[in-house]
Amino acid sequence: MAIAAPFEKELEVFERHRTEWSRDNLGKYVVIQDGRALEEFFEAYDEAFRAGLREFGVSQNFLIKQIWVKEPIYFVA
Repeated sequence: MAIAAPFEKELEVFERHRTEWSRDNLGKYVVIQDGRALEEFFEAYDEAFRAGLREFGVSQNFLIKQIWVKEPIYFVA
């Protein structure tokens, strides 16, 4: 039995909905846990984080992802 990568389901959900979500929510944040996204999108990361804690609690992992059509690349030197 293969072991799933961390957040594999959540990233699949994100990729499946990326184009749809980016139409009206570009730059906003989405919260996804175990294949399910919250219906609300958030302007700021901390708002998404608080919503994830309210919905899923501290004992479950959840993904917060900013919605971009193409992922930005950041360079740190």
